[in-house]
Amino acid sequence: MRFLLNSRLSSSCLVGWSGTLNSLCSFLLDVRNSLLREPKHGSSVQINYGSGFEEKNKGSEIKKQTGNLDKTVEELSNVYRGAQETNRKLYQELFPIQIMQMCGWLLKVVRWENLNCVHMEAHGNRRSSPTYLVMLWMISVASLLITCRGSIQKQVLFPGFTATQMDYIDNDGIFLLSNGSVFGFGFVTSNVSDNTFYILAVVHMATTTTVWSANPNSPVTHSDDFFFDKDGNAFLQSGGGSNVWAANISGKGTATSMQLLDSGNLVVLGKDASSPLWQSFSHPTDTLLSGQNFIEGMTLMSKSNTVQNMTYTLQIKSGNMMLYAGFETPQPYWSAQQDSRIIVNKNGDSIYSANLSSASWSFYDQSGSLLSQLVIAQENANATLSAVLGSDGLIAFYMLQGGNGKSKFSITVPADSCDMPAYCSPYTICSSGTGCQCPSALGSFANCNPGVTSACKSNEEFPLVQLDSGVGYVGTNFFPPAAKTNLTGCKSACTGNCSCVAVFFDQSSGNCFLFNQIGSLQHKGGNTTRFASFIKVSSRGKGGSDSGSGKHNTIIIVIILGTLAIIGVLIYIGFWIYKRKRHPPPSQDDAGSSEDDGFLQTISGAPVRFTYRELQDATSNFCNKLGQGGFGSVYLGTLPDGSRIAVKKLEGIGQGKKEFRSEVTIIGSIHHIHLVKLRGFCTEGPHRLLAYEYMANGSLDKWIFHSKEDDHLLDWDTRFNIALGTAKGLAYLHQDCDSKIVHCDIKPENVLLDDNFIAKVSDFGLAKLMTREQSHVFTTLRGTRGYLAPEWLTNYAISEKSDVYSYGMVLLEIIGGRKSYDPSEISEKAHFPSFAFKKLEEGDLQDIFDAKLKYNDKDGRVETAIKVALWCIQDDFYQRPSMSKVVQMLEGVCEVLQPPVSSQIGYRLYANAFKSSSEEGTSSGMSDYNSDALLSAVRLSGPR
Repeated sequence: MRFLLNSRLSSSCLVGWSGTLNSLCSFLLDVRNSLLREPKHGSSVQINYGSGFEEKNKGSEIKKQTGNLDKTVEELSNVYRGAQETNRKLYQELFPIQIMQMCGWLLKVVRWENLNCVHMEAHGNRRSSPTYLVMLWMISVASLLITCRGSIQKQVLFPGFTATQMDYIDNDGIFLLSNGSVFGFGFVTSNVSDNTFYILAVVHMATTTTVWSANPNSPVTHSDDFFFDKDGNAFLQSGGGSNVWAANISGKGTATSMQLLDSGNLVVLGKDASSPLWQSFSHPTDTLLSGQNFIEGMTLMSKSNTVQNMTYTLQIKSGNMMLYAGFETPQPYWSAQQDSRIIVNKNGDSIYSANLSSASWSFYDQSGSLLSQLVIAQENANATLSAVLGSDGLIAFYMLQGGNGKSKFSITVPADSCDMPAYCSPYTICSSGTGCQCPSALGSFANCNPGVTSACKSNEEFPLVQLDSGVGYVGTNFFPPAAKTNLTGCKSACTGNCSCVAVFFDQSSGNCFLFNQIGSLQHKGGNTTRFASFIKVSSRGKGGSDSGSGKHNTIIIVIILGTLAIIGVLIYIGFWIYKRKRHPPPSQDDAGSSEDDGFLQTISGAPVRFTYRELQDATSNFCNKLGQGGFGSVYLGTLPDGSRIAVKKLEGIGQGKKEFRSEVTIIGSIHHIHLVKLRGFCTEGPHRLLAYEYMANGSLDKWIFHSKEDDHLLDWDTRFNIALGTAKGLAYLHQDCDSKIVHCDIKPENVLLDDNFIAKVSDFGLAKLMTREQSHVFTTLRGTRGYLAPEWLTNYAISEKSDVYSYGMVLLEIIGGRKSYDPSEISEKAHFPSFAFKKLEEGDLQDIFDAKLKYNDKDGRVETAIKVALWCIQDDFYQRPSMSKVVQMLEGVCEVLQPPVSSQIGYRLYANAFKSSSEEGTSSGMSDYNSDALLSAVRLSGPR
């Protein structure tokens, strides 16, 4: 007679009542058993036939108790019937017909003919009649019925289940929960329409994030039904009786239950519970979750973009995973095999599946072998990682956690929004960092629209106009060329094809790309002359029809008014200039500059403030260009005293003059024999220039990465001194400056050599300054390929130990005379750090040493340098030595122990992420800067 309430209510009403109800039922069970047998000695509940009652009192007492009980049962039945009409499902599922059967049984007990008068003795001397207990129990049940208005959320659904949104309105429409209540399944509000409609969805309960939906584009009303019918078919039905959605399990077996797993996977199970008949993970909508296997044949589709009327899809086709924009002919705009951020584990094989873990996105071949992976975050077993294909076409990654809510990672696919063909309006140019702009060739067209519609059905001529230099289209990276020809032939191919609206000619390869529909164009800098781009325009599109005297008069009026307005503006500007000349206001900037200059003059060795004209004269109007960096060009100059300088002309620096001078003052006050000296600067007007001492022998890379036997070959003594000098310069930046400076971009291009091959570290200018108490800086910088410490890839804490890692890679390259990754080498030697670890463990140091140099096995500096380099590139930054310790080890002051070799897999995966160890650039007085190395809040390595 006990109620075992295993299901859960939406509210907590059963928490207090279930215990009371079970206790009362247990107590009444003891009463029933006692009535059916003689009371036993020691029983906690005893039934005594009272001899103190005469026969005449027996009938009246029974009649009285029976009347009271009849009245109570009738009231309870009315409450029960009313509750059924209000919410039929709650009371059919929580309190089925057993309630009424209980009431009937209790009537029989009290009406028992042989009952004289019942006195119950329990828990000491407390005594009461069974009528009192029966009424108390009924009042408890009635209160429970009135209080608990919500339907029960289940953890298992069995065939025969039906639900509407109204049935579970107190539970926000959720009727099925996973075992740990991580995810819920039910009706949630749809945002497809302004009216209130619902979709059937799986929701992450803590963040209310929808991760799967059955009917994302076909919402239903609050009264439409979800069925898990007696035959095991799961479907959503509209009020008209038509199916909005159905889980197809025909021919797969008989369904026995439906469950929601804590992974977010909704499964329909048969007799074999280990193999689902149907699962939501096999039918993704716009979201992938940790542990979800995305295989060839599946499609991830974004919600429709109402502005662009565009949807985006993710698919695995022809051995590659690709994103497509939903044009009339879908156009790819990203592929896993072309993303440079993906760490390659195995080359050559086709992608068959992708699996999202709690830290990365891994790609596998059909046999299940790992091919590559995209690192997203640090491992977090307590959180769920989700990848969402948004309506903007970007795949964003989120961490779903119970206590900490929902957090978004900075990494997206693709990395650059300008790689999407519909990021801007059609025919407009997307430029990274500057937004969307209309090409100059379409400036006279309304809304930047060339007016080409249904060209194949029109007799109008549609001439080609050339777009700005450097403008391309993302589709050329994925579509095969229509032909291989010259520029004239390529243009003719488009003009002769009425469906062609745009043509892009690759001038380096002769490939000709034709498109019958395009989205936004892109301008990403770099090689601005690679593509010659043309689009068709309407010959009538610029001005439209000029017929009609009304329109002609309107144009004349507009011209006259415009002319008058321009004349008025010119008069006002002239008057303003005249007034400024008569009464010039004090220049705050000049005053500030004079004040700062006076202050700088008081500091010994501080950089000189040059005028723009002085540097212009020193560089002969910037005619002798040494190289091109990420933040500007470097020019050779000569000062009046005959000393040569390298002038870097900065571009895109957003700092004000005062802030710029303040940081330059700090950097200029740093003097060390192994640091490039800042001679001066210029902050005149919009100009920002830095003047450095000139390094005659250029950068280290051209001396160690040689292509010929005698081409800039440095002997071992010189190389060791360069390595030691570089270490001393970094140690000074890390520990001996008043403000600790983290360089963040150590590479051979940033190690410059003077006339005597003394190494000097460059491009630490405007680096992120850290207080000595500040041990870490968090950033999203991606430094130069091949020299990144692992913490850069995992968005982990960045400190001076990141410089130590980069230095270790440079030191290895100095020793071996080669780059850290060389695909031309055999597989064993391709990744130099892994090869060096192996050879050190075998005791074969000669294979690590540059083969072009003579190896002296008695020179202990070789082994010392190798060990120091391998200590510096440890994955765990706590194991890396400080730069001051590196100096001591290289100088032989302290012993160099054998470095651990436990991180070989990490090195292999990390190395395969990059196919080149550094970005190619022109060696100059100032080395090039990797344009990808941008910070979220502040530039750690400063302008180059």
